[in-house]
This record gives sequence, C-alpha cells and structure tokens, in this order.
Amino acid sequence: MNKRPRPSVLICIVTLCLTIQPFALHAQDEITIPYPPSTVILDTIFDWTTHVRDAHGSDNWAITWAGDDHQYATWGDGGGFNSVEGDGRVSLGVARIEGDAEAHTGINIWGGAGSTYPAQFPGKSYGIISIENVLYMWVSPWSGVNNYTEARLAYSSDWGATWTQVDWAFTQEDELVLPTILQFGKDYAGARDEYVYHYAVRLKDASEMLVQIPGEIDLMRVPLYHMLERGAYEFFAGLNEAGEPMWTPDIEARVPVFQDANGVGWTASASYNAGLERYLLITEHGQTFSGNMGIFDAPEPWGPWSTVEYYTNWGDTLETFFWNFSNKWLSEDGRDFTLIYTGLGAHDSWNTVRGHFVAIEPASELPTAQ
Repeated sequence: MNKRPRPSVLICIVTLCLTIQPFALHAQDEITIPYPPSTVILDTIFDWTTHVRDAHGSDNWAITWAGDDHQYATWGDGGGFNSVEGDGRVSLGVARIEGDAEAHTGINIWGGAGSTYPAQFPGKSYGIISIENVLYMWVSPWSGVNNYTEARLAYSSDWGATWTQVDWAFTQEDELVLPTILQFGKDYAGARDEYVYHYAVRLKDASEMLVQIPGEIDLMRVPLYHMLERGAYEFFAGLNEAGEPMWTPDIEARVPVFQDANGVGWTASASYNAGLERYLLITEHGQTFSGNMGIFDAPEPWGPWSTVEYYTNWGDTLETFFWNFSNKWLSEDGRDFTLIYTGLGAHDSWNTVRGHFVAIEPASELPTAQ
C-alpha cells in the first residue's frame, strides 16, 4: 500500500505547534498530488485485522444512514447478502445493514437472494440518501459504458421495498455521470443548510470504464423538499470576489468543484465528518480498478480541497475502485472510521475495514487566544 509522501508541515494554532514528519518515500509514487497536504488530517491508519468480507459477487455499495437507525446500501451484478453461487442475481439491488461495525448483518430488501421484494428495474447506483424517512438513489442503466447513458433519480417511501423513478434524467450529453450524494448524519441530521449536495464526474471519454483525464468533478445542489424537480437543481459556478459560492440553473455554465490532472474515477463518494468538521471526497486517479484511491478534505462542500491520502495500490490489491465512509460507524470525534469498499476478483464483494485518522483538534474545539 503506497501513498504519496507528505512533506514536513509545521502547524501552529494558538499555542499548539506540531511538526509532522514526511511519509517514507516510494520511487513509484513520483506523481504530483492535485492539492496540498491536509493540515487537519495528518495521517490515515487502517487496521486490516478488522477486515470483513460478505456478499461475494456483488459490488459497488453506496451507503446511507436512515431514520430507522439502519443503513441502506445499493449493490450491483449479484445476489447480495446470503447469495450462494450467485442465486438471486440482479443488476441493481438494495440491502439493509443492521448492527455496528464490529458485528453487522446485511439483509436484501429489493432484489437479491431471499428478498421479499423483487427489483423493479435494472441499473447501477453510486449515490443513495435518506431524508425524513424517504430513500433517494441515483440510477444509471445497466453497467459498463451504458452507465454513462443517463442518471435518473428514484425514491422509496417504504424503506426500499418499492421504488419510483422520476420522468427526467441527466444524460450523456450533459457530461454529468454517476452522481453521488453528500452524506451527513442519521436521516440527514446535521446538514449544513436546507440543500442536498450532489457530486458528479465530468465525462470526458465514454468509450469504456476509464479514469477521466484530466479529472473534473461537478457539484450541484437542490432544496431539501424539491429533490424530485429537475428545475430546482443549481450548479456550482465558481466563487465570487468575497470567496462565496455562486450557483446557476444553467448546466452549461457550471464550473468544476474539484480537479486532478491525473484524472478522477468514474465514481466518487462524499461525506461530512462532523467530529473533524471536514468534508471528505474519495475518488480514483491514474487508472481504474487499481487501488489508486485519493482522499481529500475541505471546510466546505466546494473546497478549498487538500489531500489527505493519495495511494497507489491501496490495500495491495490492484483491484479496488469505489470507497465510502460510513457515517453511522464514525466515532463522535471523527477519528475512528469504517471504510466500505469494493473491487474486482475477491474484492467483488461487500468489504469493510476500520481505521483511524491522526488529526488536529477542529478549530471550534481549540481554546480562544487570551
């Protein structure tokens, strides 16, 4: 597991000064990171003795924390939990995750082995959210390059048992594909305002499932109670002279909220770490299906971004491609986390691993200078 070397950083806040030593240098890591190293999250430590694998043959696993205190996750191309040799295989399924990080159970709700409710339509999803006991998920048709055809919102008012799709979609011509949804707390508790924020990769090459180079990610927002209305969506259009975000209803006038010359993956995930008061974005770079995971943090959904980690061959797998933090399984101080991930081969499954952020105290927790 190789990560980009971090230069020595001297951090001085009030009377606190920390000298952070650089990571060990790896020759194969000679690649320019897209943003400066984080001065809040100083290191990331994974405890591989906690690794759990389940739902073999089913991938993706976008996840959200719902009002019933369970988590709901989407999967693709498999039978979900308790599937034997792929029985119950669906293109798109939804599962309920019960329990804590150390001992949890996955139950197929919509499609998959033993599910009470059949999947109503095919597709893939990399973004799901629970808001006031309603689940919403972005659905793209089928898989592979067909993922890029459109992104259509679906919603469920019965905990994922049945889903209804809206009558509009973002299309490939919009160059906005596979949206993910910014996660906050239980049933969207702790959200920063009355909007829901969505990130989507800017499509550059639709010929196959590729890291999009140069990489750009767009940000859009919609009022909390107007998620199902296409006309209510606004797109990030840059910052004004005061450093405040500007928003536009014109999709053609949008400005990328995140850029990486090394590329971004065809998927991304985003969550708010309330303990550390940081927004976290995860995506690939360089080459897909290679464990090239980048973790980035920012004080606001639109930045400014800094680099927490920039891995090549994360987990020594050369296979992973999609990662999510579980906000339910996040410690109150934001330092202890559980990462959910998926990939190819043995990693074509539900995977969790617990970890720890080495971080400074959030600004709101620091003593005021006298």
